[in-house]
Amino acid sequence: MDKTLCGYCGVGCGLEYNGKLRGDKEYYVNSGSICSKGLSQLSTIQTDTRLLNPLIRDSIRENFKRVDWNLAIESIANRIKKTSSDKIGFYLSGQLLTEDYYIANKLVKGFLGTNNIDTNSRNCMASAVVAYKKSIGADFVPLKMEDIFDANLLILAGANTAEAHVVFHNQIKKAKKSGLKVVVIDPRETETAKIADLYIPIEAGGDIGFFNLLSKKIIENGLIDKEFIQNRVNGFENLKENLEKLKEEELIEEIGISKELFEEFFKLYRESENIITAWTMGLNQSVQGVDKNLSLINTHLITGKIYKRGCGPLSLTGQPNAMGGREVGGLSTMLAVHLGFEEESIKKVSQFWKSDKIDNRVGLTATEMLSANLDILIIAHTDPIYHLPNRNLTERFIQKIPLVVEINAYDNSETSKFAHIRLPASPWGEKEGVQTNLDRSIRIVKKIRENLGEAKADWEIFQLLAKALGFEKEFNYKSSREIFKEYQEMTKLSDHMNIYRAKYQELEKGFRWGEDIIKEKRFLTKDNRANLFFVKNEFKSEKVSKDYPFILLTGRTRDQWHSGTKTAKSEKLLKYKPLSFVEINSKDAKELNIQNGERVKISSKRGELITIAKVTNRIIEKTIFIPISDRRVNYLTSDLLDPLSKEPDYNHSAVKIIKLKEEN
Repeated sequence: MDKTLCGYCGVGCGLEYNGKLRGDKEYYVNSGSICSKGLSQLSTIQTDTRLLNPLIRDSIRENFKRVDWNLAIESIANRIKKTSSDKIGFYLSGQLLTEDYYIANKLVKGFLGTNNIDTNSRNCMASAVVAYKKSIGADFVPLKMEDIFDANLLILAGANTAEAHVVFHNQIKKAKKSGLKVVVIDPRETETAKIADLYIPIEAGGDIGFFNLLSKKIIENGLIDKEFIQNRVNGFENLKENLEKLKEEELIEEIGISKELFEEFFKLYRESENIITAWTMGLNQSVQGVDKNLSLINTHLITGKIYKRGCGPLSLTGQPNAMGGREVGGLSTMLAVHLGFEEESIKKVSQFWKSDKIDNRVGLTATEMLSANLDILIIAHTDPIYHLPNRNLTERFIQKIPLVVEINAYDNSETSKFAHIRLPASPWGEKEGVQTNLDRSIRIVKKIRENLGEAKADWEIFQLLAKALGFEKEFNYKSSREIFKEYQEMTKLSDHMNIYRAKYQELEKGFRWGEDIIKEKRFLTKDNRANLFFVKNEFKSEKVSKDYPFILLTGRTRDQWHSGTKTAKSEKLLKYKPLSFVEINSKDAKELNIQNGERVKISSKRGELITIAKVTNRIIEKTIFIPISDRRVNYLTSDLLDPLSKEPDYNHSAVKIIKLKEEN
């Protein structure tokens, strides 16, 4: 019986394979359970939409022609040799394995001499990364998923675990049977809210006000940990002074709830000894995503509820190996293994890679690449035309790039329409490597079937490109295991990443790095003290208006994964919810004379789409929701970015909705 790991969300469920898939009963994350997406993986990797051969064309107005691997790789390498390094960009994915990330990062930063390599994690996790680094010193999740069984209270803010982290949600339900209380904070009364002891229907954008009010009440009621603050935390007096200036009634108005409801929440909070606050895209995907994260983390630092079992700020990663990519250095804002671009770090990495080409400038982020007048853009295992905001603008930008290369396992991406060269990559199940789940547990993903067509693992594709560019000696790997061994050695350059201690042959059981940090209660800042930051809601998101009176929210549904490249091919997975719909409050629907199931048009300043109305009381007024399984949703979304994380403001776009007239 082979053991492997699920290729969907950041929960990282263990799987067993013996001709069929089932959950691994011995793995702590899922204890044998598995969600419908995970269970369907075998059927969704062998579909009629697989990309099986290298394809090439001179213009996007032409048809592709099939070529061999040598010609495809040589074509790319020759163009790179003639192109300035700052005009080249690599756009990676949280669905790559760690070895894929490592080879790409080494090639681009170490040997092409550009830091223009980033990942689609920029669009979901970058705000959490920046906030963790600012507050506790590194991109480090300071607790484990199973800590919920030692918690008294779990606060879920902007996180719909029932649909985005299904197996973890099932663990929450188990913990509730042992007394865990759950608070859900969300403008939508989601599937997750159904299990809540208290549901708080916050206004979109009210998160900073909520956590500032919580910190204010904690201080006023003497719930701070004075000794912890004095010995381990910077910035308390500044935070306290600024919170004192805020008026409670104004914060309540900003949050969009009653004072009585907040007091009900605060009573539950103060009665709870061990508290975990978990969040995901509802906070991260904002023009003030970093500030929202910091306001949340503040509540744990002033109470000392961190580095204790059952306590801490738990960021919920959305993709299967977004954490692994961040560890490697796959973001353009870091060099490698959590090292930045300061002189000493560049010296260490240069010596390790035996390269003198590393640039000391931060590279282009994923949200900046398409508009940066690049000459070459190489995209691996992701679909930026689908997932970047303001799609009409994104499509105009990509058509100006002379060479777009798409590395993908499937041929039905939205980006494929704009590619010049397409290379077939192996999906989950056809390659081996490791990935890190949302709480730092590293485990091996096994190859359980042979490759279809001419597909290759992503690391093999990057290696072919490196060799064609003249770096054969530096990229002479025989297996993914060999790459991981080199990466492990590199983690010794970090002062806190002990991944080098993992034994590859034992990764079926898993290895969680950084446990010594939690045991020693060590902050990863220069002075070993955490940092508090006072932030306030600056209302930078797009404002509603008479013409566009609704706020658009976006998010996942349980059985679909991103654009549905795989999951939308499964009839079983389509039974839960359709790919496209819009939730609208019943009062708003009545005012607009919209009936449940009727066709409606949603428009923003940037674009429009037509879908089916789902009338409900489970979303606050003047707010609508469209799932990201609707590939057209980013024709509507705003391209405002957080200034620090460069993460888009996906959940605050001003739109209007109108009923369509029936066709005769």
